[in-house]
Amino acid sequence: MAKTAGGNRSGRGGTIAGRRQAVRVKTARGRTVSSARWLERQLNDPYVHEAKRRGYRSRAAFKLAEIDDQFRFLRPGARVVDLGCAPGGWCQVAVQRSRPLETGGRVVGIDLTPVEPIAGATILLGDFMSEAAPALLKAALDGPADAVLSDMAAPATGHPQTDHLRIMALAEAAHDFAREVLKPGGTFVAKVLRGGTERGLLERLKQDFRTVKHVKPPASRSDSAEMFVVATGFRGASG
Repeated sequence: MAKTAGGNRSGRGGTIAGRRQAVRVKTARGRTVSSARWLERQLNDPYVHEAKRRGYRSRAAFKLAEIDDQFRFLRPGARVVDLGCAPGGWCQVAVQRSRPLETGGRVVGIDLTPVEPIAGATILLGDFMSEAAPALLKAALDGPADAVLSDMAAPATGHPQTDHLRIMALAEAAHDFAREVLKPGGTFVAKVLRGGTERGLLERLKQDFRTVKHVKPPASRSDSAEMFVVATGFRGASG
């Protein structure tokens, strides 16, 4: 588990500071222009460097940290579900902030891709969309959840409309599960694409939660179409 670095604006480890001298990458034998551009972006990305320094599995950890800095739902003792948790960065942040080993809370993640163990988290290998997954997650939670998080995304097809429909289907499935396990007052966070949440899901979220907002945390690259819908104040399954 990574230690939280000091010297950030939020005081909770969600922001980073400082600039590095830019690194230029040229094409070389076996390296295409696109791969050189990707490598250059990685080498010049402060979140990539800070993730390595803090021991996070990926720069995506800062997306959750920044969202939580704003909405404050990862409290000590919380029960948290992370859907699509590979490689584990979100679980790491959830463990740091909910401190399950000290407080008796739970952090449970699931993904099709194997995830290296994280102290304080229970990681399930499997497809969240399978029929068996909800029961397995509920058993691991051993109680109502304070937060359901979904960073799930289907492989990109390059066709914006198709990609939007696929990620919305995952967000809708995550919302259906959240309605089953969240305690009153709980929080739901799900990845969507630029343009926001489809009207049908947005209306259902507004019925189920007191507040629904779209957020693009600073760690989400400006050229990425991803956004996150953050719904707080769950009214209860009958709400």
